[in-house]
Amino acid sequence: MHFDHAGIATDDARSLAELYADLFGLEIAHEEEFDGMRVVFLDCDNGYFELLEPLEDGTISRYLENDGPGIHHLALATDDIEAALETVREHGVELVDEEPRPGAWGHTVAFLHPRDTGGILIEFVEH
Repeated sequence: MHFDHAGIATDDARSLAELYADLFGLEIAHEEEFDGMRVVFLDCDNGYFELLEPLEDGTISRYLENDGPGIHHLALATDDIEAALETVREHGVELVDEEPRPGAWGHTVAFLHPRDTGGILIEFVEH
């Protein structure tokens, strides 16, 4: 596995993307509307910032209401998400997603519960 991206909750993904482009010289690698969100990926060479803007009520809108803008999750890329989930199960870590599901950019994803991962929501991503 390797680091894939940091998911960042924001009220305005396009403005934040423009700010990060100006501050850090990053470019948009991918943008889409997915699962009630605007999702913008900024290329950081060895990973991405994934900017998540809610377009309707859902997980990210609730996160913003409760916690405000900021890092929502960290994602690790794997070549075999099923095997990664089995390893997690063997270690007794609670899963948010018992089975992999479709994610942004056509990836397959599954989340681990932050209660068992040091308070951090971890996402597995299979490209």
